[in-house]
Amino acid sequence: MNETARTAPAEMPTETSHVGPRPGRPEIVAGLAAYGLLYAGVICYLTHANLPGAASGVVEFSLSAAMGLGAFAVAALLRIRRLAPFGVRRASGRSLLAAIGFGVLAYLLSAIVSLLYQTLTGDHRNIQTGYHSAAAGGMLWYLATAVTGFVATPIGEEFLFRGVLANALSRYGAPISVLVSATIFALVHGINPVLPVAFVVGVINALLLRRTGSVWPGVVVHGVNNGLAISLPVLAALATN
Repeated sequence: MNETARTAPAEMPTETSHVGPRPGRPEIVAGLAAYGLLYAGVICYLTHANLPGAASGVVEFSLSAAMGLGAFAVAALLRIRRLAPFGVRRASGRSLLAAIGFGVLAYLLSAIVSLLYQTLTGDHRNIQTGYHSAAAGGMLWYLATAVTGFVATPIGEEFLFRGVLANALSRYGAPISVLVSATIFALVHGINPVLPVAFVVGVINALLLRRTGSVWPGVVVHGVNNGLAISLPVLAALATN
């Protein structure tokens, strides 16, 4: 092993480390362009699909996962064609366990910033009614929501927005990597009460990527946040009935 590889920060792979070259500008452009095209196709489909409430939530989560994974695949296959440089590599059990706590923290912080956003803007839209309907549709619908929304969607979005985007931007320093990737992640969720939630999750997960070198702790944080955000309102509604 050469001197550069021995002294490079463990959390962010470098051009000369054992995981190979990091993603860069080509991967950012390819990944975001692919995501934009997939996003447009999904919006067109959902506009004309007229899905019932419970089905719409599961379908939307499934499409979110597919968009992230599809765009990630385009970026990863462009030139690097290995998963480790994108942070898709093993994380320690300790990191994954800590990520559960960070997921709860993300949910609490997100609830606060979303409330502030709604207070300041007067925008009280609930754009997640389909997700809540799916989770409240019975055990099978809840399990489908959990698989697509608490597992698949976090994997797809973390692979793209942290594995590609935050990793590629890391060459410009931590502030750019964390804040720009989190901002783009927030904006793709639209200008609505979910935007500040996505920004908080994006910041926490980009920091975890820098700390651990792996996207998997961020997947756990994302999954816990989604699980709490979708499940708690459903449980509260059941408790009042």
